[in-house]
Amino acid sequence: MQHTDPTSEQGEVSGADSAPVVSTHTLRRLLYLAFAVLALLLLILLPPYISVNRYQRRIATSISDSLGRPVHLDRVILNLLPLPGFTLENFVVDEDPAFGSEPVIRANSVRATLRLSSLWSRRVEFSTISFTDPSVNLVHASSGKWNLESILFHAAHVAAAPTDQKKAGPAPRFPYIEATGARLNLKLDREKTPISLTDADFALWLPDPQQWHLRLSARPARTDTDVSDTGTFDLEGTLGRAASLDQVPISLRGEWRNVPLGEGSRVLLGRDAGFRGEMTVTANAQGTVNNSTLQARLRLTDARRADFVPAQPLSVDLQCLGTATSDFHAFQDLHCSWPPAGSSDAPILAVSGSLTDIRNLRSATFQIGTPGLGAPTLLQWYRIASARVPADISATGALTGSLTYAPSSSGALPLQGDLLITNASLITPHAGPTSLVIGDVALSSTASPAPEAHHAKNHPLAPKVADGFQLAPTALALGGKDPATLDGHIDASGYTLHLTGMASIARLQALTAAIPQLGDGLNEVLPTNRAAGPFRIDYIATRPWGKSQTWTDNSNHPIAPHHNSHR
Repeated sequence: MQHTDPTSEQGEVSGADSAPVVSTHTLRRLLYLAFAVLALLLLILLPPYISVNRYQRRIATSISDSLGRPVHLDRVILNLLPLPGFTLENFVVDEDPAFGSEPVIRANSVRATLRLSSLWSRRVEFSTISFTDPSVNLVHASSGKWNLESILFHAAHVAAAPTDQKKAGPAPRFPYIEATGARLNLKLDREKTPISLTDADFALWLPDPQQWHLRLSARPARTDTDVSDTGTFDLEGTLGRAASLDQVPISLRGEWRNVPLGEGSRVLLGRDAGFRGEMTVTANAQGTVNNSTLQARLRLTDARRADFVPAQPLSVDLQCLGTATSDFHAFQDLHCSWPPAGSSDAPILAVSGSLTDIRNLRSATFQIGTPGLGAPTLLQWYRIASARVPADISATGALTGSLTYAPSSSGALPLQGDLLITNASLITPHAGPTSLVIGDVALSSTASPAPEAHHAKNHPLAPKVADGFQLAPTALALGGKDPATLDGHIDASGYTLHLTGMASIARLQALTAAIPQLGDGLNEVLPTNRAAGPFRIDYIATRPWGKSQTWTDNSNHPIAPHHNSHR
């Protein structure tokens, strides 16, 4: 018979009924967890019950001293998560009275995040200041000054350490200032213009004690039109410290990209200019605010008129170099080339000029020239400009010359210069293999003398004379033994053409088919009782700008050659 040890059984029962022993390490971890949970609950629950409004005046005064402008707040809220900081409600920065009464900056909410390392020092620093949907007014006075000049000038004289400096130093670290959903309004003096930048994202920080870095991305808008897709405007660069705004060192790069030409013209002109395609503009400025070198580039892709689609739209790649002076109010020594300098493609156009005052566009002067533009390229541009140009015509020759634009208060045509197409030809199947144009085509600016009294009396159809461009007699093969001639005059009110010589009906109709604008209204004066052979013609065409062209048979009152094309 087997016996059981009662002591052993009692020990087993006692061991089974006793509570498990918790180690000291586990208790410490549980205690840390409890403190963490308690701290988290306090961070979530306590802020609404902590009033920091007594610091409102101190915060507003501190920001006002930093900007040099009065600052107003409606309320200050303490935030402990995700990082300690404050939320400033209805944040307003007053305007300099010299630029108006509307606030320069207004934001419903501003979040200022504290630097944790500064909590153990006497000086409180902010790591970031974030604006949500602020409205900023950029005011440009007729004196040439901007309303932000005094803020920048004030900030330039406040010592600050770089934004990303790890440890606090003698100077406070400059915060990372950012804004999302901002709207930048442009005002001229006290009048707000319809042009603005919307959905703007902005950032400003101090990578170096002597230099700020800024970044801006926005969409151009215009309030007086229904403009929609306007592309994206980006600006990035650096601003240095200086004794005055004129001397501030700058390095800026701007780009307006993916701009539909129709919507872009709505922004710039307030209306649809009737062009389609896409535009991208880039510009770089290096130097100071008062004097800097510029590099700009304009790219047009698939440019055309809005009312039809040509077989080959226009593409432009124009590069410009120049100098910006007088706080970007004047642009000197502008030189542009298409294609850009250094390109393997043959040069097409070169433009040079200046703009002495951006507030007065009539102060602009420029010269545009070409060293030898091929007639096929001119014909391609003609097809882009008009849907009426037949596809089966061809041209040869080369265009050389230049035009100068210089506005005049006298009312004279602002364009002057000379253009010449050498060895020109225009071939159409309707006229066979023979070119309609023979030799050169020359157009020159001129100040014509007043018409002689007896000439005006004998020929009432002769137009009045005005400054403009004179089309030199151009030889046309219109079916006669000798070439016919076409000359004319162009001025600010319109143009007059004079066609004279021997011609046949078939060749005249071929000419009007090849150049439809020249042939508008010509059939109305062509005789119906003429034989197929050539006959003598003496026709005058007049077209005031914006109106229809009218041809007149002047056979009964021929005009002397040296007066035949004046308007």
